[in-house]
Amino acid sequence: MKFLFVVQGDGRGHMTQALALRKMLSDNGHEVCEVLIGKSPIREIPTFFTQRVGVPVNSFESPNFAPTPQQRHPRIFPSILNTLLRARTYLGSILYIRSRIRAHQPDVVVNFYDLLCGLTYGIFRLPHPMICIGHQFLLEHPAFPFPPGKKQQARLVRLLTSLTSLNASLRLALSIYPLEHLPGKNIQVVPPLLRQALFAQQPVQEDYILGYMLNPGFAEEIIQWHQHFPDIRAEFFWDKKDAPEVYSMRPNLTFHRINDLKFLQMLAGCKGFATTGGFESVCEAMYLGKPVLMVPAHIEQACNAYDAMLQGAGIISDHFSVEKLVSYIPHHQSSSSFRAWVHQAESIFMQQLTCLPAADRNGQTHIRWASSWA
Repeated sequence: MKFLFVVQGDGRGHMTQALALRKMLSDNGHEVCEVLIGKSPIREIPTFFTQRVGVPVNSFESPNFAPTPQQRHPRIFPSILNTLLRARTYLGSILYIRSRIRAHQPDVVVNFYDLLCGLTYGIFRLPHPMICIGHQFLLEHPAFPFPPGKKQQARLVRLLTSLTSLNASLRLALSIYPLEHLPGKNIQVVPPLLRQALFAQQPVQEDYILGYMLNPGFAEEIIQWHQHFPDIRAEFFWDKKDAPEVYSMRPNLTFHRINDLKFLQMLAGCKGFATTGGFESVCEAMYLGKPVLMVPAHIEQACNAYDAMLQGAGIISDHFSVEKLVSYIPHHQSSSSFRAWVHQAESIFMQQLTCLPAADRNGQTHIRWASSWA
């Protein structure tokens, strides 16, 4: 079978999912003909993705959440306004996505949570089935444990999730534990898509804390924290365009430009991991048995962090108070059931992606708008 990927380019998670799935499909005799990835003025497509995905990569202009001036949290309403002002540009991206699908005639289009791909299928009736992948679809599940007081705040995430999957044939909800499927919403619960390079790592415990933050505005908070705890060795990865590959901010505090293999190697060696709560990085830490400090930057990450905390991943904080993680480390217990669930991913994904009913292959059956976000 021939697949075409469309990847949301805001953040590392969707790209690592695409890398993992491309490897699975290739190992099972299938082809990924092209990857389309959204880009924006405030985000660069990491070189690790274009170098390792192994197929042609083309980009298109895509909406992105505008950060606060401190570059810590997204601003919702300015982001919506900016999207409306650039509507003509994004319409061009929609037409481009449609043209690439028509050019390749894939058996299946796999959408890694890209809004414009969802809108393409909402506007045009394409005969190529679209399967959507994302942990955000789990928010539709009645068993998902929302953080106290946050369920209503998650409505916008659920609306966006619906828009990314308009007229999809199937929605695959990435989850850190098994849950029953939701046929009425066309949702199948599946394991996380983690990269093969992760499974090659041998966990050890060296004397440093590893951190990852997508928004470089958190660096000031980390520097201030480290002034009070200078004896703790902390190594942080950040997405800062003009920074050198390695920047020693002060003794025992170093910042690294995003590098996927270097990150995994250092994750395997750390004694604890601090992050803003992205789904993939938390899953990678859980797989390696590393205790996690989660500092959510927005509502989606708050939901991820609460769910992961209940599963024993680690602790949640409003700030990068790494000393709390250091205190927690001796009490952490890793989960063997999570690793077993992850190892089922390949067989489950191959079944879901390659065994669509004939009606879906001909573009005749699709899901409707998900109504439960309201």
